[in-house]
Amino acid sequence: MPGSRFHPGHRRMAQEIERKFLVDPDRLGPLDDGVEIVQGFIETRDLTVVRVRIAGGDAWLTLKGKNTGAVRTEFEYPIPASDARQILSELCNERVIVKTRYLRKFGGHTWEIDVFAGQNSGLVVAEVELASEDDKVEFPDWVGREVTTDPRYYNVNLLSHPFCDWGDC
Repeated sequence: MPGSRFHPGHRRMAQEIERKFLVDPDRLGPLDDGVEIVQGFIETRDLTVVRVRIAGGDAWLTLKGKNTGAVRTEFEYPIPASDARQILSELCNERVIVKTRYLRKFGGHTWEIDVFAGQNSGLVVAEVELASEDDKVEFPDWVGREVTTDPRYYNVNLLSHPFCDWGDC
């Protein structure tokens, strides 16, 4: 997807290090050039996440391990969009998260700002990927409380416990 660390045509195997924050939409200002993302999850028995995602005309299958703070194992592979649509329909039972992702550069990092739709309307989060856990991050004024380790904000959990059910929207 645009701005991703992932390069189509290459298998990606890495450790993902990212921090997640709530966003103050009043300070954020206008957002341009967002990409709609539709993603679903295949049920697993443990804390492993199997995700299928369509962003624009591209699609990926991603496997993520258990979070340890801001770090987790991640494997990501490009797949045909037609396969992704079928997986979403048949294996995810059409239970999906819909959001629009915007990219903003600030302080030497690219921030991914996700504006959620549907049952998660009203939720706006920003993620910043880091080279290491010790990587210094400069925070824009629109970044609020850190929610990196709060499982309520994991996309997979937003399916079964959407933001609107929290009484916050």
